[in-house]
Amino acid sequence: MTMGDMREFLETGVIDAGRMRAVEGNAMALGQPSLLMMESAGRAVANAVLARDPSRALVLCGRGNNGGDGMVAARYLQHLDAVDVVYPDCGSITPAAAHQESLLRHCSVALHPVRCAADVERLGSLFDDADVIIDAMLGTGASGTVREPFATLIARANASAAPVLAVDIPTPGLRADRIISFHRPKVAGADVVDIGIPLEAEVYTGPGDLTLVPARASGAHKGAGGEVLVVGGGPYQGAPYIAAMGALRAGADIVRIASPAYIPMPDLIYERLEGKAITTDHLETILRLTGRADVVVCGMGLGVESHDVVLAIAGAAKRAVFDADALARPLPVAKATIYTPHAGEFTRITGTPPPADLAARGRCVQAAATAGTVLLKGPVDVVSDGTRVRFNRTGTPAMTTGGTGDLLAGVAGALFCQVPAFEAACIAAYVCGRAGMRAAGERGCGMLATDMLDYIPAELFRCPGPE
Repeated sequence: MTMGDMREFLETGVIDAGRMRAVEGNAMALGQPSLLMMESAGRAVANAVLARDPSRALVLCGRGNNGGDGMVAARYLQHLDAVDVVYPDCGSITPAAAHQESLLRHCSVALHPVRCAADVERLGSLFDDADVIIDAMLGTGASGTVREPFATLIARANASAAPVLAVDIPTPGLRADRIISFHRPKVAGADVVDIGIPLEAEVYTGPGDLTLVPARASGAHKGAGGEVLVVGGGPYQGAPYIAAMGALRAGADIVRIASPAYIPMPDLIYERLEGKAITTDHLETILRLTGRADVVVCGMGLGVESHDVVLAIAGAAKRAVFDADALARPLPVAKATIYTPHAGEFTRITGTPPPADLAARGRCVQAAATAGTVLLKGPVDVVSDGTRVRFNRTGTPAMTTGGTGDLLAGVAGALFCQVPAFEAACIAAYVCGRAGMRAAGERGCGMLATDMLDYIPAELFRCPGPE
């Protein structure tokens, strides 16, 4: 199968800032440098300006990569009668924008650093004389109140008779006669130009997706990482514990296990369920715990006699991940749900075996994702929420060992505390596959699911793994 066969899974329409950062991060991991994307973007802006046949261009830049795009455009416009670049001479600057600023010092453009409103006012004639103004001040990451010198730059640009061309997205409060967006529109009505991002950066998971996981605040308190309840065990004792440890390693602060099986693990909170299997007699305890959990992960090692309990959990849970024995008809549906079947379980809950052809497999999973997000595990994982489809090819044949699916469910549960279902499933598949690859590098096909645990934070949070 060629990548061309995967074009049908490209998303369309307006893309938000977080998703665009993920796509760009994936493109960089594939070998497309940030500076190359910036060069393509700036050249496209310059071409749009040149179509107006101006003689004088005024480029308003910020200190981020949006400003870098504007500086590239200025470089391609330097043959005009006059190109003036105005930018703040204060605050931090991204490395890519600093690179472009350095290049501009060797070009036939006039650089005007400004620090305050008065500095901008002294440049009033530039706004009056410009044939076109390029707005490259604040990109998709802008938030909060616009401060000086940007506020005065916006006011002067709005008062100018020159048309304004916005780079990627208009700076808040600044009028735009035309918007040039890159790869996909960031706002409705933008004209889109292709900057050469590989298709794979969007339809496959990659390290860029990790940027969607919010950073822990410096003042975070216990529980900020979420509370996960794992319900399972009985016929099979170890499975829920592997899932629970996966949730802890993926950032959940509190993980409880409700199970008849007890394995002493001091990092987990054990909620004892009497007997050898989970039954409706345990519902009062389980539903009380479900009410306090951010996410319930259910099904690992449960056996086939507890489905009434699974359905009751689904009815009470805010968010849930259903795996293994919980994947049966009638399908449990929480308010927000992730299902993590392998091929056999997928066939059991849908009545349709997943096709071998990857594109057909994607369509099949998409059609099946009517009640929540489905993560179909396999040599290439397929994730869909019924609208979007994403593929993940991290992993190794060594991950056929028992327990790796339980671990994935736990990791997905922890991530589901922080991000929506589809994103949680995609990131969990990517991270677990990467962890498996690293563990198998040391253990080969003798790798255990528990060998992957120490690599989960190493991959998810980019911290050093075990030596």
